[in-house]
Parts: sequence; structure tokens; C-alpha cells
Amino acid sequence: MTSAAPRLELHNITKRYPSVVANENVSLTIMPGEIHALLGENGAGKSTLVKIIYGAVKADAGTIRMNGEAVDIDNPAQARQMGIGMVFQHFSLFETLTVAENIALVLDEPFNLPKLSERVKAVSERYGLPLDPDRRVHSLSVGERQRVEIVRCLLQNPQLLILDEPTSVLTPQAVEKLFETLRQIASEGVSILYISHKLHEIQALCDKATILRNGRVTGAVVPRAETSASLARMMIGRDLPVCQAPPYTGERWPMLTVEHLSIDAEGPFGVSLHDISLTLNAGEILGIAGISGNGQAELMAALSGERPVGKKTIQLDGTPIGHLNAGRRRAKGLVYVPEERLGRGAVPPFSLSRNALLTAHRQGMKQWGLVHYGKARDYARACVERFDVRGGDVSTNARSLSGGNLQKFIVGREIMLRPKVMIVAQPTWGVDIGAASALRQALLDLSRSGVALLVVSEELEELFEISDRIAVLAQGRLSPARPKTALDAETVGMQMAGLFTPPAAPQSTADAQPETATDAANHASA
Repeated sequence: MTSAAPRLELHNITKRYPSVVANENVSLTIMPGEIHALLGENGAGKSTLVKIIYGAVKADAGTIRMNGEAVDIDNPAQARQMGIGMVFQHFSLFETLTVAENIALVLDEPFNLPKLSERVKAVSERYGLPLDPDRRVHSLSVGERQRVEIVRCLLQNPQLLILDEPTSVLTPQAVEKLFETLRQIASEGVSILYISHKLHEIQALCDKATILRNGRVTGAVVPRAETSASLARMMIGRDLPVCQAPPYTGERWPMLTVEHLSIDAEGPFGVSLHDISLTLNAGEILGIAGISGNGQAELMAALSGERPVGKKTIQLDGTPIGHLNAGRRRAKGLVYVPEERLGRGAVPPFSLSRNALLTAHRQGMKQWGLVHYGKARDYARACVERFDVRGGDVSTNARSLSGGNLQKFIVGREIMLRPKVMIVAQPTWGVDIGAASALRQALLDLSRSGVALLVVSEELEELFEISDRIAVLAQGRLSPARPKTALDAETVGMQMAGLFTPPAAPQSTADAQPETATDAANHASA
């Protein structure tokens, strides 16, 4: 440490919005070289607080000191000049520009694009976050976009580095490499404010932690001296519930089948899918694991209808739907929750009631070309109440909600449609442990009602908690789906590296639980 003065001091920071108090008299201190965690539920005020530090939001009251001096941070450019860098949970990238061009936009120094590209490549490799500086952002997966945000920030050599859910879509190996880098940076005197819902990460990495609940500081602890259970109690005010997964007792039959799906990559940076076959049964959750950028986006596009394929390649409850677009598949009972909440799952400037209308309009919300906005508001209100969406009411814009609360709304909106098949990508990405547990239980409950669920996630712990069977997508190829009881994390990790033999024929229901003669007869007569 080169100075006894705190790197950052916040004193009585307060920020109010029309429908909620985001921060109320929040105070914290971060010393040079300290890795400081900020913990709390979604909607506790964490994102608002760090936006205030970064100059993206102006506090209503309170003072900020940087290196012992009182400062006013009016905008992010000023924050960067003070040595503050931030990686946001939601990406701020221009899709039509390259990786290097996006990074160049925030540099406060003259740059040469070829030399900058070399720096990007070197730094990204050093941090275990490989990037091609010449790729355009629109061709990147969510995980790759996260890497751009992290590398862009690290290139600015900050005195204070703010990381908002930086590991949400990274592999365990990449997380450990990032931690090594962060520890090295901290040892050189750089302070780090670290926001994560992964308590084991907080315990492994952070020196101190400040806990927020309902916009107020409720405690300051040394994470290593606590347990995950005690940290969870301080965050959410109660013991963390354990997901219940009772066996499915209803009829079991193929609800969604994919046979020999092969599609070429769109553009030079996409991933082609090779001979993918799977069967998804009523009343089960099929989890698909894999490192981001291995064909997940292409598979989701094919299954959701964003990219139509051969008519008989995909069947829904025995009906060919491969040629249908997304809207017509929805009308037949297939719903989809994309991994990117803002812009794909929800329209940021729209209210929650208008966002409900986007996918739930078939629930009696329109007639003769006219919209029944009252029914849309009622639907959104029921979703907010049922899934405990916090941070406003049905008139609140989607972009005003925290990531976790918006995710609860989007998933809840689709669950309330009572679908036959639900496809969910990254269901708890950037969601706090309490909300994640609630979302997982909601998906389990939905499956046990007879709905077939396909869940794509990079969280192995999540897949082992909720899935009945697990398959792995690697380099555009899908491994055979196996019961989770026949797998472990090490085996799945090897498969994520592509170490498996793809099935030669479509998987049958025998991969899971064979349909009995009685079940078959009952289904045929239904």
C-alpha cells in the first residue's frame, strides 16, 4: 500500500426514485489493495450504488471521497479520469463494431487500432478470456461479450475496479484465472469493488463485504469468517430454501423431438450444428451444459423458431413445426426465454404491462385489432405478485428493474402461459441466491405439472439441481443425454471440452424412462 488514505469513502449516499428508495444513507470504505464485496438481493440497491460511484447516476444526497479528497462524479468519463473502471452486468457494446473498436471508444488516450488490437489479444489471453479483436460484436455469444467488457475495463489501468457479476458466464477455469489476476492487481494497490451472487466466490476472493438489504447497509463482515448459510441469511433475512424435486407421476411421452438437426453458421464467426437429435419428455427437465460460444445461440434460434429448419426436423407433441416461425410455434404451445434479458426478453423502455403483452397477447388481450390494456395490466400484476418481482409496479419500465427482478418477471410471464414446452436459456444468470432458488423451484414445479422443459445453462450446479437428464453441447455437437444420477461434474467438464462420441441416431425415450404400454395406450387415446 502506498497511502494510508482510503481509496474510496461513501458517506450517507441516498438515491430515491418515484416508486422506490434505492439507497438510503449508505456508507462504506475501501482501502488501497482491498477486494471488497457488495452483497444483497436483487433490488437491494447494489447496482444503483455502483452507478453512482461510476457517475452514471447522480445521488440525491451524501458525499464521495476518492483518495481522501471529496469529489463530484458527474459522468463516467470523469470517473475514468479519476481512475475508476467498471464492468456492468448488462452490456454496453455497439453490435456493428469490432471488439477493438468498442474498446477504443472508451479509451481516454490516442490509439492506433492495429496496436490496440495487439494489446487486446495479449491482455485477453493473459486473463484467460480469449478474444478476437477483429470480430464484430453481433457475432459474439453472451459469454464472449462479457469478456469484452472485462478486458475493456482492465485496459484502462484503474485505481478502483468495479465488477458487477463478472463471472456470470465464465467457466470455472476462467473464473480461477480471473481471480489470480484480480489478486495480483490488488497486491499492486488497486482497489476492487466486487459484486456477485456466488457466495463461494466472495469467500474465496474478498477481504471484506458490505451487505445491503432494501437499500440500507445491514452489516459488514469478513467473508472468510462466515459460512454461505450465514451470508445468505444476512442478505435475504431468512434461511435459503432448498429446492424440492418430487418424481413426476403423470403420463410420460415425447413432447419435443429433434431429429438430425444440422445448420450452417450464419456468418464467419458463428457455430454450425452437426446432426443434433434429442427427445424431451412431458414432465421432465433436460439440461444442456456447455461453454458459451459452442452453438447454444444457434440451437436456441432453431428450437424457438427464429431460424426455421426442415419441417419434420422438429416436432411438438407429434406435430412437425420445424418450418414454423417463432410466433406460430408459440401459438402451438412452445415458449422461449432468451439469455439476454434487455432487448430480447424485454423491451427496455416498455412498462411491465406492455412487456407482458408482447408474448401473452393471446390470453384474451386483443380482439379485432384492439388491445385490452386493462387485461395486460392485470396479467402483469398477477405475474409481479406470484413471482415476487420487486422494484416497482406494472407501470415501471423494464430497464428500471434489477437484473434478477426482470428475470423473475420474464420467466414468470412465460410460465403463466401454461405451455406444453418451455425452453429457457441461462435462467438464473446474474440472479441472487434467493431469487435463483425461487426461479429453479418454479421451473421444477412447472415440469411436475406435465410441461417439458429444456434448460441451457453454464451453471453445472444449477443443472444438477433441477435436471432429470443432462447433455452437453460442444463445438456444435450434442452428447447423448444421460440421467444426472449417472453423471458427475468431472465427466460433464470433460464433455464440455468435446470429449464424447455423438449419438449415431436420435435419442429415444429409453435414455430417460421408457414409456410403458399403459402410458402409450393412454396417450394414443388422448
